[in-house]
Amino acid sequence: MYWPDEAACATSAAALGARGAVRNACIELEGPLGAGKTTFVRHLLRALGVGGRIKSPSYAVVEMHTIPARDTQAATNAAHFDFYRFADAREWEDAGLRDLYAAPGIKLTEWPEKARALLPAPDLRLVIEPTADDARRVVVQALTPLGVELLA
Repeated sequence: MYWPDEAACATSAAALGARGAVRNACIELEGPLGAGKTTFVRHLLRALGVGGRIKSPSYAVVEMHTIPARDTQAATNAAHFDFYRFADAREWEDAGLRDLYAAPGIKLTEWPEKARALLPAPDLRLVIEPTADDARRVVVQALTPLGVELLA
């Protein structure tokens, strides 16, 4: 996938957000600082109906949001994680995040490689790579049956 600009990122996020099953997906986002991970999360959460400020959880480690009910789907939670500051994967467990991952709702994880040894398998993995022209090359991997469904 190729995002020449932020509008293309928003379009991709909206397309994913239109799939009802994404409300219970686990999505990992990889890429260097400034790649657009948080930007994608913001667009996806907006597509899912989240209002208010959507900020990076870099300092808080996790930001929680409520996804409102839509059509026949009940309201659910969105947990946006950022493990950039983790020095050891065990910090994930020490922070008590296992329960948040086990709860219903979407999980969006930036810098998953910092805790990958303890994280559950994601449904989707997006690897975002900035290009020389400020565009983004995005590789999307479906790693579970739900991930395959989301990309179908």
